[in-house]
Amino acid sequence: MAGTPDNGKDVATLGGGCFWCIEAVYQHVLGVTTVESGYMGGKHPNPSYEAVCTGVTGHAEVVQVTFDPAVVTYRDVLQIFFAVHDPTTLNRQGNDAGTQYRSVIFYHSLEQDAVAKTVIAALTADNVFPSPIVTEVSPAQPFYPAEAYHREYFIRNPTQPYCAYLIAPKLAKFRQQFTAKLKPTS
Repeated sequence: MAGTPDNGKDVATLGGGCFWCIEAVYQHVLGVTTVESGYMGGKHPNPSYEAVCTGVTGHAEVVQVTFDPAVVTYRDVLQIFFAVHDPTTLNRQGNDAGTQYRSVIFYHSLEQDAVAKTVIAALTADNVFPSPIVTEVSPAQPFYPAEAYHREYFIRNPTQPYCAYLIAPKLAKFRQQFTAKLKPTS
């Protein structure tokens, strides 16, 4: 499978607003081995955070999640993704607005593309959200890791106001809804 590295792990690349929020959740998912914040989907190589924030580069803030598909499936990864962000707001998550905050799934294989579209169709059919899902599903492009100060931001800054008021509630929601998917140390 194109999304599976040689070590038997799989990779998902997801954008759901600020990468700090999504990174904090996936760091607690059983079967996830690494979570890296970065940028994807733009037209300029090696973008900086400052350039991405202008919206000019076209990149989304994303997390690249490496996981063991024998422990947590790609479908599970996506179900968590849709539970911890609002996939119905175009280019916005809360007060964070701009194309860099769009809801997006960058697929690494045709299988991932099919699973993503199936999950979205099921959520739509079940009327899980009061508005239509606007999540973009696109082929993966080059991934550019975020600057070091963005990595593990919530772990290093849990009392910072953005973390306390926006990330902590998302993490609590994840823990409540997905207790079976929590790492033992979570």
